[in-house]
Amino acid sequence: MPADTPFPAPDVTLPSSGSTDVTLSALRGAPVVLFFYPRDNTSGCTLEAKGFSARLAEFEALGVKVFGVSKDSLASHEKFTTKQELTVPLLSDEHGAACEAFGVWKEKKMYGKTFMGIERATFLIDAEGHVVQVWRKVKVAGHVDEVFAAAKALVGE
Repeated sequence: MPADTPFPAPDVTLPSSGSTDVTLSALRGAPVVLFFYPRDNTSGCTLEAKGFSARLAEFEALGVKVFGVSKDSLASHEKFTTKQELTVPLLSDEHGAACEAFGVWKEKKMYGKTFMGIERATFLIDAEGHVVQVWRKVKVAGHVDEVFAAAKALVGE
């Protein structure tokens, strides 16, 4: 869903599974896809991360950078990446600053219990650092294809 009005992406810096920090403002000049997911090694999150990994070269060919974000530790991300053979970089938001800034830290309900957790959501950020499209409460099936089509349209391909 296109953002009603593009808005500046929050400028966050997070440690990456590639062992370097990633700062959103430093990525200006290239579009960015940030997909927030609840937890490493769970079924939906694994499918989503594998989907982005499978299409990562296509995103990169468009000049679009892709990152997954969860509150899992870098150690957890490393295990997840190795076990699932992921190529997409994963960012650790252990303290929740990015989740809060992007508004994905939400009250959730499961099996009659209420708890706080990450709402599965994806943000497409243009080369100037503006969020131009947001997907909330993402259903994994077909999602990567939809994000790729939006990224392709954004870069004019």
